[in-house]
Amino acid sequence: MVTDFLLSPLDQELASIDLVEGVCTDHPIGPLTTYRVGGTAARFVRPINPDEIKRVAAAVAVARANGNDIPVLVVGRGSNLLVADSGFGGLAVQLGSGFDSVDIDGVEVHAGGGASLPVIARQSVAAGLSGFEWAVGVPGSVGGAIRMNAGGHGSDMATSLIGASTLDLATGIGQSRSVGDLAFSYRSSILLPTEVVTSVKLRLELGHRSTCEKRIEDLVRWRRLNQPGGRNAGSVFTNPSGDSAGRLIDAAGGRGLRVGTAEVSQKHANFIQVDEGGSAHDVVLLMAEIVRLVGHVHEVQLEPETILVGF
Repeated sequence: MVTDFLLSPLDQELASIDLVEGVCTDHPIGPLTTYRVGGTAARFVRPINPDEIKRVAAAVAVARANGNDIPVLVVGRGSNLLVADSGFGGLAVQLGSGFDSVDIDGVEVHAGGGASLPVIARQSVAAGLSGFEWAVGVPGSVGGAIRMNAGGHGSDMATSLIGASTLDLATGIGQSRSVGDLAFSYRSSILLPTEVVTSVKLRLELGHRSTCEKRIEDLVRWRRLNQPGGRNAGSVFTNPSGDSAGRLIDAAGGRGLRVGTAEVSQKHANFIQVDEGGSAHDVVLLMAEIVRLVGHVHEVQLEPETILVGF
């Protein structure tokens, strides 16, 4: 048996986590993001049901009770994360297949926290429901969308959410929260970084299926015309009050700006695209240069929407 004094500080902190079935060591998480760059997590687990994620939370809570403050990252579908090339020195958690369900009952949609936003959008439209079409082009999970109150085209998660079940991985405490409890504002909620959304309930409206399907088609076409595909994480910066981050970047001469393997999109200036085999370091340097440029030209301080991990 290896005694504690022979373990590194990180291994001592994560010892209780290693007792949970399914935990991986030095698991690549950069490829789990839509940037597809970045390093590994010291520990990674993908629980597939409520019992498994409760065991993970219990192990983290025991470690923290013993004074080991384990960093915890909820990965979701990685559509708004940038992972450092050096990786993340803690436990990364991504909901598995048991949290992907989508069930429709009348005008209500019940979904697991890991369910894909485009899947929910298309299934709700197929059931003759309207109000969630905007999500068809957002490549995230519904749980992650609640954390940041994702939205677009005049709507957001707060508009249709009834409530959500959450679990704090740091304490093991689960809660059922109403939409009011989540204190939504522009691209934010009250959720802590250690909290994971395990299930959600939405209320939509009855609609004409053909009309809703046409809206889906129009939104997909609009995104293809106005936003880039490939390796990016959507909007990099939040919109300042009364203005557009993309407009500010474009007007400051930032469109097409490149640092190493990262480039401001020629199609939309609030998107950064990364070359295949690129680095997260280049993205962060480019973000810093955009902030400097916009601050110099417009005297506006841009705030990142992208979550930086391990920097």
